[in-house]
Amino acid sequence: MPDTDTLQHTQDYERIAAALAYVDENFQDQPSLAEIAAQAELSEFHFQRLFTRWVGISPKKFLQQLTLERAKQSLEASASVLDAAYDAGLSGPGRLHDLFVTCDAVTPGEYKARGAGMTIRYGFHPTLFGECLLLMTDRGICGLAFIDPQRETRAEALAYLARGWSNATLLEDAAATRPYIDRMFGAADRVPDAGGEPLRVLLRGTEFQVKVWRALLTIPPGHLTTYEDIGHRIGYTSNASRAIGRANGSNLISWLVPCHRVIRKTGAIGGYRWGRERKLAMIGWEAAQQAEQSAV
Repeated sequence: MPDTDTLQHTQDYERIAAALAYVDENFQDQPSLAEIAAQAELSEFHFQRLFTRWVGISPKKFLQQLTLERAKQSLEASASVLDAAYDAGLSGPGRLHDLFVTCDAVTPGEYKARGAGMTIRYGFHPTLFGECLLLMTDRGICGLAFIDPQRETRAEALAYLARGWSNATLLEDAAATRPYIDRMFGAADRVPDAGGEPLRVLLRGTEFQVKVWRALLTIPPGHLTTYEDIGHRIGYTSNASRAIGRANGSNLISWLVPCHRVIRKTGAIGGYRWGRERKLAMIGWEAAQQAEQSAV
């Protein structure tokens, strides 16, 4: 049974999702705060407070970050930044606000065993992007997904995230997973904690998928890239965008493996496994954080 905090986060998510969908469809008309608030069925005052608490930035700033021109500018500026990050490897400074992430791919034997002999601990937690589910082994994080109450239950989300580990022992242990959530999202002030050992992620996929996911890890927060550019970085120079899009959609470690930072070359945002509105919130929040850091 979800606790009171989780139920409140779910209600907040539903209201903000409706507002984000409206902004996404109408951003070229620059809708007013009153028009956006009406989609969440809240007064301007209460909507402003709820939106800022949930997304991390004001509706006005989010709208500025969401424009097509802003996305195109980010794509144009990203080339040199991504080249530098790619050359630096997977643990370069600036990744996720200096919270370093390293990754391991499972061995062929581990892949075939589908988690036999492993214990996977999991927990459900509220975050600034809605409720999430975290799965972890002794080697690292092996699953991170956001719960969309309109599409799936907690049990369905767990089954989807754990489907590649059918022979593992699943153990609900929110106390064990909570410190990782706090490090990733910042429990008190939403600023991720840079301290401690680098977080490790355990990637389970085909050789091609793992290549794509490793490339995603080089995209710094606040920057965007395209499926085509990811293809060039992993050695596929033509007609790989669809395959890369499918690999992107197969990513089971949201946020840490940042598939939300990949958009279409036209500047269009594109879809997202855990909801387009959530992808918009992530892009807008990261862009605003990057802008604030640059201004310091």
